[in-house]
Amino acid sequence: MKFCDKLRELRKKSSYTQAEMAEMAGVSLRTYKNYELGDSYPRKREVYFSLSRILGVDINYLLTEDEDFVTSAGEQYGYSGQKQAEKIINDVAGLFAGGRLSDNDKDAVMQALQQIYWDSKKENRKYSRSSDTGGETDGSPE
Repeated sequence: MKFCDKLRELRKKSSYTQAEMAEMAGVSLRTYKNYELGDSYPRKREVYFSLSRILGVDINYLLTEDEDFVTSAGEQYGYSGQKQAEKIINDVAGLFAGGRLSDNDKDAVMQALQQIYWDSKKENRKYSRSSDTGGETDGSPE
């Protein structure tokens, strides 16, 4: 579940309005609405802490978006794989939420991660039989 969906769902369960959430978290209403729309994320870790405190959840719940990735890693690689996946997600989320990277640096990190993904996928395809993929393309920017 994405951050925006978690935030919206938790806010509604808590019966807060968007304006109340924005005020309690110390951000503008527009900024808060952008969080719920998925148009932006908090730039400062302190905002994540505030939101988690207000909503009564662990901060890692808000920082972690890809539970499917973690579950899949656990199924495929066991407990250690699951823990490694959780650490990767938390480390990257902390990197972005820490507010120390410029927008250009954040973009560079995302581009590098995407490139690693596509390169790994391409490399792994070499070792799988063509009948396994059924001739489908992966949508990578080749």
